[in-house]
Amino acid sequence: MSDATRAILAAGTLVALAATAGSLYFSLGLGLTPCDLCWYQRILMYPLIVVLGVAAIEDRGGVWKTVLPLSLGGAALAGYHTYLQVAPDATCSVGGPCTSVLYPMLDGLLTIPRLSLIAFALLAVLSIGVARADKSRDNMWMA
Repeated sequence: MSDATRAILAAGTLVALAATAGSLYFSLGLGLTPCDLCWYQRILMYPLIVVLGVAAIEDRGGVWKTVLPLSLGGAALAGYHTYLQVAPDATCSVGGPCTSVLYPMLDGLLTIPRLSLIAFALLAVLSIGVARADKSRDNMWMA
């Protein structure tokens, strides 16, 4: 694996670490109670720190096959959660206060689900970059 791929995996590890630290700060530091959709997003984000970190250390480009589905699933959940917060008269059948905006930032432009969506989207893009590098490496050995 190239140094560029390893750098992409390290960047993904940092994104997952920042998202995890942010979610823990919101709940433990600020005392905000996560709704059910937030918990599901955490379930998809937290393991990515270890998965990406180990892949960067052990030179495993095929990790994109694990990271991409988790990232896309998390992005879908975060996108739905964001929709619930902006749609008029939206209700959440999952449970919890999913439609509540608990900690708006930048005059409401950023919310916790939007931050999650940004993190998952970044991880999806980074994993696609790793996939392209992994595929080109495989093609190099086939030639």
